[in-house]
Amino acid sequence: MPNGDAAYIKKLNRSLIISKIVEAGMISRAELSKVTALTKATISAQVANLLEEDIIIETQQDYSNVGRKPIMLSLNETAGYALGIDLDYGQISFTLSNLLGHPVSSDKVKIHDTNYSNIFNILVKKINDYKDKCLMSRYGLIGIAISIHGLVTTDEIIHYIPRLQWHNIALKEDLEAAVKVNVSLENNANLLAFAERAYTHHKSDNLVCITLRSGIGLGILINNKLSKGHDGYAGEIGHMIVQPNGELCACGNKGCWEKYASESSFLKNLSQRKQAPNMSFKQIEEELSRKDIETHQEMENFIHYLSIGLNNVINIYNPEVLIIDSELLSRYPDSIQKIKSNLSSSISHYRELLLSSTGKKAYELGACALVIKHFLEITMPNLVYSELTESSLLK
Repeated sequence: MPNGDAAYIKKLNRSLIISKIVEAGMISRAELSKVTALTKATISAQVANLLEEDIIIETQQDYSNVGRKPIMLSLNETAGYALGIDLDYGQISFTLSNLLGHPVSSDKVKIHDTNYSNIFNILVKKINDYKDKCLMSRYGLIGIAISIHGLVTTDEIIHYIPRLQWHNIALKEDLEAAVKVNVSLENNANLLAFAERAYTHHKSDNLVCITLRSGIGLGILINNKLSKGHDGYAGEIGHMIVQPNGELCACGNKGCWEKYASESSFLKNLSQRKQAPNMSFKQIEEELSRKDIETHQEMENFIHYLSIGLNNVINIYNPEVLIIDSELLSRYPDSIQKIKSNLSSSISHYRELLLSSTGKKAYELGACALVIKHFLEITMPNLVYSELTESSLLK
């Protein structure tokens, strides 16, 4: 066998072994050989390397039966840390996770302008603070991924962020030069899809996620890979026309979906109708629960237009799972059933339609999972979502 082929097979075996250890949580060498279909000799050699690199650890399990206690293998979750960042208008959110994707530290910084240099300096300072917190681990800060609420090219240049009015910004290159850590940039909807697959839907290799917050974005995962299109702009589904000659959108078209079915459009319409500016989701939930007519009418209109767009998405992508990220819908118990009743076409096929389960940290968690995937060199990390637990290492 040529050396190149042998090295490639060795790399594939390593990736498979790490994936199965992460998936199992704890597993013996014998069981690892069984689930991977690799020989015991291959398992032994690969495990020895991973132990030497501190990627995995051994634990002797309590065992009540007579005989030798089995030695279990697990990922060394404190060998390194991943930093996920959500760069949004008015706020930057940071989440640091261990190698199992568990959040160990979290922070938010308010930003009061859109100037690139000012925001860049904030990012550099915070990243260096997190780097310092990770110095005691073997690999330290293993990487950074940043959620971008806009267009990101396939070579990770920020093409356009509407609310920040950034055009053609080389944030990845600038940050890597400043902090000396690998940086990835990804569209926020793509990271939502990645988070849902990595943390929740382990058996779903084909799913789409729709975020309805400031606009509407679509993250597409096909065969465990993000589908980004030729330039990286796939998923800008919010600018699909759902109302011919409708409201003028900032993109220049009229009748775009996000002018009718995003949370920001709902809040704007309801506030104007009720002459009550700055209504909160909690207030809306209270209005819905007491059967307020105007609020219910706006919600019905919102669900109507949302269903039109979802029907198109389902017919185009035929997803196994369709996930919606929306705080508004999460506060309205009947929302999903109402949407499903609007998707009754005999040719609209999907297995599940549900709300996102990864919470408000979805973008940062997706970013952390992406960093972990790259560091461990595996196809997809099967992680378990947990609430923030401060690590003694990071206090």
